[in-house]
Amino acid sequence: MRKRSKAYKVKLEKVDKAAKLPIKKAVDLLVTLPKAKFDETVDLSFKLGIDPKQSDQNVRGTVGLPKGSGKKVRVAVVADGEAANKAKAAGADHVGFEDLIGKIKGGWLEFDILISTPSAMNQVRTLGKVLGPKGLMPNPKTGTVTEQVDVAVKESKAGRVEFRIDKGACIHVPAGKMSFKKEDIEENCRAIIQAIVRAKPAASKGVYIESCTLSSTMGPGIRVDVNEFSKAVVS
Repeated sequence: MRKRSKAYKVKLEKVDKAAKLPIKKAVDLLVTLPKAKFDETVDLSFKLGIDPKQSDQNVRGTVGLPKGSGKKVRVAVVADGEAANKAKAAGADHVGFEDLIGKIKGGWLEFDILISTPSAMNQVRTLGKVLGPKGLMPNPKTGTVTEQVDVAVKESKAGRVEFRIDKGACIHVPAGKMSFKKEDIEENCRAIIQAIVRAKPAASKGVYIESCTLSSTMGPGIRVDVNEFSKAVVS
């Protein structure tokens, strides 16, 4: 049986595991729990009522966090010519073409997001074995394959995060930091839930979002009532 720390048990005593709270009250409770000695990440976790093995029930996308993620995001861009110049001007950390692709093939992965122009994707696809397992392969669905690389860089730097369903039909999305104002955490959480709702596959039947849980890195989960996001519970 997993042992819990005394600090965790103190937090757990303040959380009713059976109760589902509106997102505002869930955030209010979250910020009252004892803090860790570091700036914890706030997470939203979802269990979806879909079959991830079915290609027509895939859930994947991006969401721009209105108040940012609180994390410094390292962005690399595969582009040349004017697109490369725009990426640099937008604040990309690494910009290149054949030289950047060569570095990545050699195992260099010092970036969090990789953006590519459509014309560069033939070469970028050769990096599948390196990027695929890390979830770093550019994809049009997540806005990381685009002609507007400058816009993609700015959005990524500002707090755009990617979400994707795992084999257990779960999604985990960072919603900011515990140092954020509670209003900012709530605004980010609302944006995430709405994005998950919009990503509902047409083939999904029955209850789409089976559960939604709010937590900090070192804290217990707080169950969130998603009824106010009506489409989330409509078949």
